[in-house]
Amino acid sequence: MFKVGDRAVYPAHGVGVIDAIETKTFSGQEQSFYILRLFSNGMTILIPTDNANQVGLRGIASDKEVTRVYKILKEKALPSDSQTWNRRYREYMEKIRTGSVFEVASVLRDLLLLRVGKDLSFGERRMLDMAKGLLVKELSVAQKSTEERVEKHIEALFEQRSWRLQYHGRRP
Repeated sequence: MFKVGDRAVYPAHGVGVIDAIETKTFSGQEQSFYILRLFSNGMTILIPTDNANQVGLRGIASDKEVTRVYKILKEKALPSDSQTWNRRYREYMEKIRTGSVFEVASVLRDLLLLRVGKDLSFGERRMLDMAKGLLVKELSVAQKSTEERVEKHIEALFEQRSWRLQYHGRRP
């Protein structure tokens, strides 16, 4: 599926590059592994090639998927604030763990919108930072752009929406 030099996304850890494909022997059995080096912190992850799909290793978002991510970020639906923060936290963590760029985008959108009307808990703020980091890194690689440019673009989407929500008296 992947070859050395390919960029890939590992769920909840982010974008990296396949540095090598190695065969190792465990319990007398040979197994092939992708050696993925994460861009965010340089950490190396060994992923068995046989179950790379099962663990959620995937390629970088395509142009079409990037367009869909921005559509998700622009959606107007306000998240429900009726759940407790820890229930919302668990729900959002499950979405992030799927490794889906669309799920990460929906978590980021919801947390940024929730932040308009109330203070986020410490856990929610950390999750917002995690979702933003994962999404910004992948979009910058996918769009061959800088992380700063992608982050500013996302922030601009929400600054406009935040103002409109407050101006019209709507609170999440």
